[in-house]
Amino acid sequence: MDKFKHYYGIDISKDVFDGVDEKGSHSKYENNLPGFKTFLKTPGEEGCCIMEATGVYHVQLAEYLYGKQVAVSVVNPLVIKRFIQMNLRRIKIDKADAAMICKYGQQTQLQL
Repeated sequence: MDKFKHYYGIDISKDVFDGVDEKGSHSKYENNLPGFKTFLKTPGEEGCCIMEATGVYHVQLAEYLYGKQVAVSVVNPLVIKRFIQMNLRRIKIDKADAAMICKYGQQTQLQL
């Protein structure tokens, strides 16, 4: 049985991060505390946020969500890259990457 009811793929960069849920709903947030607070309303207790390790850009969001008791999974970017290649996707935009990160979380049924 799946531990999480909702998955949120997050593609993060220096200034913004894109979030996509399993239904394909896309939102863009600022990569700062006000953006984190706005995003926090999204996952809920039964949600899991999946993001790539992106140098230092993912750290503040991951720590913020973890501190708020939100399930967070930081995945090696090479794993996500290979997953995208395996699914024959060539589109390299933030929204598409976030959607594939979400799909990765769903298909692997992350167990934190």
